[in-house]
Amino acid sequence: MIVFIDETGFSFQALLGSTWAPCGRPPLLRRVSAQRRGFSTIIGLTLAGRIFKQHQRGSIRSPHVLRFLRHVLRHQATPLIVVWDRASIHRAKIVTTFLAEHPQLDVEWLPKCAPELNPEELCHGNVKARIRNLTPKTVAEYRQHVDRGFARLRQRPDLLLGFCRHAQLHVNQLW
Repeated sequence: MIVFIDETGFSFQALLGSTWAPCGRPPLLRRVSAQRRGFSTIIGLTLAGRIFKQHQRGSIRSPHVLRFLRHVLRHQATPLIVVWDRASIHRAKIVTTFLAEHPQLDVEWLPKCAPELNPEELCHGNVKARIRNLTPKTVAEYRQHVDRGFARLRQRPDLLLGFCRHAQLHVNQLW
């Protein structure tokens, strides 16, 4: 099985999108927090249409990558091909040691500066687009909306298949 892995951050200071309002009355969207980073999420997308995710307060670091890999191993058949970028957290010593200790995990590296080749990028991009003008009051509320976004994607294999095709993967169906 193949799993595409990537990380993303959700910020209280994300850019707002355009919206509609009656003429002469511009919409007011107030930022409710000065926090830059609300939380980060590490996500894995399989060609079976499964989406794994784990949230982390602050930035994702190498120990969080290990925790996520263990989570995927518990819930996904092995052997497993992990496809990810060349981020330093993926190349850290503790991660390479973990991978050496688990021969059922094989890593394929994406080329540098090629996020368009990872269909998971489109998953979290889709979720971010759907919550663009969200003004949550707490991190818990923000996470709830993000969780709903990924739950919606899990019910849309047509979108996931489209993400794979956009990444130039010749996939006709999710299995």
